[in-house]
Amino acid sequence: MKTNSEVRYATHPADAKHYDTTQIREHYLIEKVFTPDQVNMVYTMHDRIIAGGAMPVKEQLELESIDILRAEFFLERREIGIFNVGGPGTVIAGEQQYDMDFKEALYLGRGKRKVFFASKDPKNPAKFYFNSANAHTTYPDKLVTKKTAGVVVMEMGTLEESNHRFINRMLVKEVLPTCQIQMGMTELQPGSTWNTMPAHTHNRRMEVYFYFEIAPDQAVCHFMGEPNETRHIWMKGEEAVISPEWSIHSACATSNYTFIWGMGGENLDYNDMDGCKTTDLK
Repeated sequence: MKTNSEVRYATHPADAKHYDTTQIREHYLIEKVFTPDQVNMVYTMHDRIIAGGAMPVKEQLELESIDILRAEFFLERREIGIFNVGGPGTVIAGEQQYDMDFKEALYLGRGKRKVFFASKDPKNPAKFYFNSANAHTTYPDKLVTKKTAGVVVMEMGTLEESNHRFINRMLVKEVLPTCQIQMGMTELQPGSTWNTMPAHTHNRRMEVYFYFEIAPDQAVCHFMGEPNETRHIWMKGEEAVISPEWSIHSACATSNYTFIWGMGGENLDYNDMDGCKTTDLK
């Protein structure tokens, strides 16, 4: 087993507008989310969110504390939201075991305990994508599916506008208490390719997008930056992108897809956002 981690510093929009393609990708794109029998994670100074993935195949993987946390346990001062985007798997948190199927989510609250990831079938390994934020108190763990009571499923957009989609608000305050983390999953329907359009920003929360269910020969073009100074990042399936508090976060792809959004920051108000007219974007 191996844990790979890196730290990325927060960026100012005045600096970001001068980045070339390579620099934009180095600062915001997370290309290596899943590696067989390894845990990969990126610690960003934007609200100190950690985004990463664990792919257990032949062995059980531990969610190890990394150096910058200065903690014995990963969750000693943190909470975490986990989505399984692979085959059936299991998350063991302390003495509790949670079986997770495809597109199911799990919230684990703060606590001094070890966390392990495992797959039920090495030929169809689980892929655990996670976001973690600082936590000031401990809230109960909870396994969440799209059918869990309280989950908000919003149907938005139209095929004519190429953005017919279902937004599954799964790890949000309507479903369970958290300190900072909010996570959900948006499923684009066949024939639709645009997400989060019209775009918006929210200066009180940063966000991370993780794109999946994208064919190997297809791609996603993620849009970021200030509304009047946008940039784009071409992405493949099972990659993630960091969206600073001052940035829009939207995308268009060469086919429909699914993405997981995760937020952390000052509040838990999903609707706290500043909209941008599509015709005002530059």
